[in-house]
Amino acid sequence: MSSRPRRAARRALTATVPVTALLVLAACGTATTPAADSAKAAASDSPGLIAARTAVKKYSEHPDRIPVTTPVGKKIPSGKKIDFILCGVQSCQDLANFFTAGANQLGWQVQQIATQGTPESVQAAYQQALRDKPDAVVSSGFPRAVYAKQLAQLKAAGIPVIQSNADDVVGDGISLLKNGPDDVAVQGEMLASWVVSDSNGQADTVYFDLPAYTILKPVKDTFAAKYKQWCEGCALDTVDVPITSIGKDMPDRVVSYLRSHPKVTHVVFSLGLLNVGVPAALKTAGITGRHIAVNVGDGQNYQYIQSGLSDAAMALNSHEAAWLQVDALARHFTGQSMDVDQKAVLPNMLITKDNLPKTLGDFPIVEDYQAQFEALWGLS
Repeated sequence: MSSRPRRAARRALTATVPVTALLVLAACGTATTPAADSAKAAASDSPGLIAARTAVKKYSEHPDRIPVTTPVGKKIPSGKKIDFILCGVQSCQDLANFFTAGANQLGWQVQQIATQGTPESVQAAYQQALRDKPDAVVSSGFPRAVYAKQLAQLKAAGIPVIQSNADDVVGDGISLLKNGPDDVAVQGEMLASWVVSDSNGQADTVYFDLPAYTILKPVKDTFAAKYKQWCEGCALDTVDVPITSIGKDMPDRVVSYLRSHPKVTHVVFSLGLLNVGVPAALKTAGITGRHIAVNVGDGQNYQYIQSGLSDAAMALNSHEAAWLQVDALARHFTGQSMDVDQKAVLPNMLITKDNLPKTLGDFPIVEDYQAQFEALWGLS
């Protein structure tokens, strides 16, 4: 779908074109006029640009505290068995690995159950969890509508289900939900603040979205709303792509789009995985001068930023969220409420080359989060 102003109609995204077959773009002139200089000066003083710059400054700060401070206060039982259901993309695998590391600190055993990200495979994974009869189930990425039957059975069996990064609500079988719709909207605001600031309020942007993951919709909607509010008159187009494009033809899709829309200055991806391979494809195609930002950064995208191939990334709180899930289960297994964890506001951070950590990879936002959680669990 398209929302680009000043154009009466939009052409559909063209069929994938092999990168090696693309012609090199001709360089555009950079001469400015007094009128253009005046417009830029006016933009630099606009309330929208000032607000965007203020937001960028806030979101670029490095948090140093986890969002939970209340100790569990009771001996946490060991030997618990947890099934972690994956969603089919690397960010969910990372979350499962971080959760497993936290659970191991408490002497718990975690079984990771893979899926392909399809409803059928997710339902099969929950069916396996029912057969396993674990002490808890943890999952990420899909709303309850996908596995409603199995969720009802888990609820009847008294097995708590913890969710994250899903378009859902707490209750009726879901005991804890982190990074739900109300939590992730800020990610769109973070990305919009960077684009508007980076462009000095003169952006022409394309937003590549992954609608298969409905939890990304609040990110897209908030990005569009803040972008429009802060960057009046700036062009914006949204392109939906299928999940099958990840790791396959996504770079070619981006090259094809930018070939057809040479005025675009900024490219935003709703998930960092969509950008993998794109910088190399742009270089091969001779497309330069585009600024790239991603939601949910990862090791590859941070490498891109370090190398100057991408510009910004929203760093998701995967480490902190995973250990907070462990914390919630620790409280549950000691007869306490998970409310303190449900109410906790997880940190997010906007990463650019200016504040990129020295250790690349999927780094924690709170550097010593492990020690802080272990203190709450009575391990230190």
